[in-house]
Amino acid sequence: MFARLFTIASVAALALAGAIPSTTPASQCNTGGLQCCNNVQSATSANAANPEWDLVSKVVGLAGNVGTSCTPITAIGLGSGSSCTAQPVCCTGNTFNGLVNIGCTPVNLGL
Repeated sequence: MFARLFTIASVAALALAGAIPSTTPASQCNTGGLQCCNNVQSATSANAANPEWDLVSKVVGLAGNVGTSCTPITAIGLGSGSSCTAQPVCCTGNTFNGLVNIGCTPVNLGL
């Protein structure tokens, strides 16, 4: 009797464990560093807004999202880098010490 009850409970527990989705914490960036950028836009828009720079097109071409004036966001939650009042993003490349970050994807820190 107990063996049958134990088997049924085990199968039910395994079925429930497999159905629970895993979530990635908001502080984790799989593609690069978590950054707080003052401005995030397409490379085409960034280049059009600053034609005298011609910097964005030289760095990333004319594709992808670009973050400008970015600072790292720490996962610890201490210090000036623990919150972001602008646009939090994950960026694959950091160029010119945060002046231009390439391959940026917006993230939601309010999870």
